[in-house]
Amino acid sequence: MTDIDKIEDTDEAWDNNTLGNDARFAKVATDVNQANIDEALGLKMISIRLESDLIETFKNIASLHGGIGYQTLMRQVLKRFADCEMKQLLRDAAANAVKAAEAAAGAKNSGKIATPAVTGGMSPPKRHRKAA
Repeated sequence: MTDIDKIEDTDEAWDNNTLGNDARFAKVATDVNQANIDEALGLKMISIRLESDLIETFKNIASLHGGIGYQTLMRQVLKRFADCEMKQLLRDAAANAVKAAEAAAGAKNSGKIATPAVTGGMSPPKRHRKAA
């Protein structure tokens, strides 16, 4: 490579694939390097059985996303799903806690026994007063 062929190392050059997208300068990582890369990224190899048409769909989507690997795409999709699902579960738990706190506060102010939202709204058993 001559000085004329050199491309300046900028974020834009990496983003638009001017840098890092030439197979002449790529090589497969050795097992030792791959293990170090996996460890640094927190990756763990697993085995999973998926329908062939689902794999083909991911391969097609990955190729339309600029040629990323389909397994990389699957990892991204799973990460996005897990993040969104966890946020929703936490929002639901927080909303239930607020409802329970409001019910407890309302019952305290009215002198009634609070019915936590987690019991499904079941009322406590009625108490009978003895006639005097």
